Amino acid sequence: MNPNDPLVPDPLGTSEAMPPLAGAGVDAAGAPEVDPGRQDAAPAVPDVNPGQDTAASGSEVPDGMPPAEVTEAAPGAPAGKSTSTAWNPEAVPAVSAAKAAADFVAQIFAEVAAPESVAADSAGAADTAEVDEPATPDVPAGPAREGVANLLQGQHILILGLGASGMAMARWCVRCGAQVTVADTRAAPPQLPALQRELPLVRFVSGAFDASLVQGQNLHAVYRSPGLSPEAVAPVFEAARANNISAGGELSLYAMALTALRESHAYAPAVLAITGTNGKTTVTSLTGQLVERSGKRVAVAGNIGPTLLDTLAEHLDADTLPDVWVLELSSFQLDGVNGGEGGFEPTAATVLNITQDHLDWHGSIEAYAAAKARIFGQTGLMILNREDAVVMAMLPPPVKVKLQKPQVRAHLTFGGDMPRRPGDFGIEVVSGMPWLVRAMDADETRKRGRNEVEEDLHIQRLMPADALRIRGRHNATNALAALALATAAGCPLAPMLYGLREYRGEPHRVEPVAIIHGVEYFDDSKGTNVGATAAALVGLGTERRLVVILGGEGKGQDFAPLAAPVARYARAVVLIGRDAPLIRAALQDAGVPLLDADTLPEAVALAAQRAHSGDAVLMSPACASFDMFKGYEHRAQVFCETVRAMADDAGQSVEGMQ
Repeated sequence: MNPNDPLVPDPLGTSEAMPPLAGAGVDAAGAPEVDPGRQDAAPAVPDVNPGQDTAASGSEVPDGMPPAEVTEAAPGAPAGKSTSTAWNPEAVPAVSAAKAAADFVAQIFAEVAAPESVAADSAGAADTAEVDEPATPDVPAGPAREGVANLLQGQHILILGLGASGMAMARWCVRCGAQVTVADTRAAPPQLPALQRELPLVRFVSGAFDASLVQGQNLHAVYRSPGLSPEAVAPVFEAARANNISAGGELSLYAMALTALRESHAYAPAVLAITGTNGKTTVTSLTGQLVERSGKRVAVAGNIGPTLLDTLAEHLDADTLPDVWVLELSSFQLDGVNGGEGGFEPTAATVLNITQDHLDWHGSIEAYAAAKARIFGQTGLMILNREDAVVMAMLPPPVKVKLQKPQVRAHLTFGGDMPRRPGDFGIEVVSGMPWLVRAMDADETRKRGRNEVEEDLHIQRLMPADALRIRGRHNATNALAALALATAAGCPLAPMLYGLREYRGEPHRVEPVAIIHGVEYFDDSKGTNVGATAAALVGLGTERRLVVILGGEGKGQDFAPLAAPVARYARAVVLIGRDAPLIRAALQDAGVPLLDADTLPEAVALAAQRAHSGDAVLMSPACASFDMFKGYEHRAQVFCETVRAMADDAGQSVEGMQ
């Protein structure tokens, strides 16, 4: 080996222990030797403008775990100092350092089994944030379900809306001893037969949501389904407030249940909560996988499905309450939620990003962002996207304390750039190779005095971004978000890195479908808003030129933010759907050919004609689908069937793409 090459963590003889790269991260001064012959890693995640919007998050590391071991620094580079340089593509060899490092890590992950016990792997998880791990005291005798059996005994509860959440709330309230009335504006909602069959004692009322549902009904509380806008339920909620009747939603009942279980059975799980305009489902699913891979019992619920209360009920019945809850929460679910005593207080929470969405429901971007910000409660660790100014503005100002420095609320940040504070997560590019990294104190063996100047950061390299199976820069930052959240729940680093490598992504979210004549086709049908599509354009466009399929039902969005990424990354745009003229107007000065198609199969054919070998065709409509399809899944089905038929005609297999 060239003596100037970075040092190599030796994977030999480590069948009983995690190799240094996967188990403890890599020192910023060291990088692994690689096998350039392997070809199974994902494409690079290059360095891009950190001002661009992405879906990601970062998190504080739990207290009480020693810092991760790191490999010896490269010759001439002091340990704990970053030796990265600006990305210079011409300096990267034909087989890039990024690709080679990813292949090396892929080989390590494939050939070395993770330890069955991670308790002793304290060297694999560094601590930088003062986050208390949830206590696990002895649980009193008797099943936990007894702790909520009489939680609502004798109360009369009104539930607004009979959808999936409304049905779950009805089940839960009956379970807890309440008398329940369900109201819906529809005379025969689809869930009505199930309600009457499962809960025959529940009263159903159809008609307008007005004050008559409250007045004279002897109610104790009103709970609304998340799909109902504040405007729709305003008459009922105003009447409830006038009569000192509490009002909330499914999240309020969930928080109440956790409080009751803590008091009755000392149940104190970690609760990790995720929201944002884009990336919620990916980060929620990935976080759940990382927690599970770390050996903890986990429940994943919320907007991702199943509902919070149905999931809690199932675990109570099975007597399998989880150590960690991972919750995907929409702005609808968070609207009106309160923190504090008896309210929703997660262990750690993140807002991945804020872009225009659901403005028809919230009324303004300010109201939308305010609803998202409720996820943090009053005491939980805030995990913030430092590349999103709206998200960073959610951090409250420091609190002045007499004779002390102003107290800043516990928080961490993440982003696609270098981390800036101990505990922050980011991406470091070294010789063209992007790494997922975490910042740590340069000297973690002692606490700094109150008046000491902050020391230089130590950058701990965790794994090459190319080792991820999910594609694009935005997914690299999504991975940082999940890693940060799981770390806040006390999960050790080593098994989480295995989990990151294993995760294959969620359906219809920048999902590869086929490669035909050198052109790769991606299904991003879940890209139903401008922010999601912009993130996909940046994530894939840094690697290749794109032909993009846009259009559908725009939900009143401003499409102007698409102009810059389209101009930079797109070879052509094919427009479909009702709001195609609005998108055309927004992109007319982008300098990119704009084509029209009446159907999605026609759009795919036009995109294939425009794409060159090495390009990608990205179906990321930035719109809802209901003008042409039953839903985004149906739109994805039509796209994928069209692409696979083209692959069959070309005699090219799509095996291994799913």
